[in-house]
Amino acid sequence: MIDIQQLIATDKQVLLALNGSDSLFWDGFMWIVSDTKTWIAAAIMLLYIILKNNKLPQGLIIIVAIALVITCADQFASGLCKPLFARYRPAQDPEIMYLVDIVNGYRGGRYGFISSHAANTFAVAMFISLLVRNKWLTILMFVWAIIPSYSRIYLGVHYPGDILCGAFAGCVIACLIYGLYHWIQRRYFQAPVYISSQYTSTGYETSDIGGLYFVLLLTYFYAVVAAMVTSKVNWF
Repeated sequence: MIDIQQLIATDKQVLLALNGSDSLFWDGFMWIVSDTKTWIAAAIMLLYIILKNNKLPQGLIIIVAIALVITCADQFASGLCKPLFARYRPAQDPEIMYLVDIVNGYRGGRYGFISSHAANTFAVAMFISLLVRNKWLTILMFVWAIIPSYSRIYLGVHYPGDILCGAFAGCVIACLIYGLYHWIQRRYFQAPVYISSQYTSTGYETSDIGGLYFVLLLTYFYAVVAAMVTSKVNWF
């Protein structure tokens, strides 16, 4: 039988081991990658790829499906689980809040189980991976999901358990909604199988996928440079 109290105690120990650092650079980097606005350029590029590689009605349905994925993941995490389980965030937990390293005075809301950041990012990563069916894009999308999710541990606003359960929930929600989209696609749209190396098996141009790689890497480069600048300014 699972000992819940032991799991909670272990979760707190792991949190304290992974949370924060003495580095102004990493404080800045994690703060930036945790901010949803940082990923606007990548989101725009993704929308462009979807509309370019699908006929307009199908592209719009995919965009609606992605919006539904994000909404369901976010509402499941924030609207249902957080008030239901009422588990304090690390930086709000009276037992350990003064042991937790925080950045820029940010402690988040009162409750943190499960993580909306993890649910949302992993839901998007899973849905896009199922949609495009490209090995390297799948790897990159899940790396992208992992880093902002880890930043929430670093910033002291989520336990590792919050992240793991949020990631799992996001992936399940994405699979369910992709299943609905796939049913609509088979019923109302043609779905030819592409065998050219110029396209993924679901018809997305590999050159367009390369464009998304570039934007994601450029965003991380921006985060690194901004963190370096911020750390130097704070140092002086």
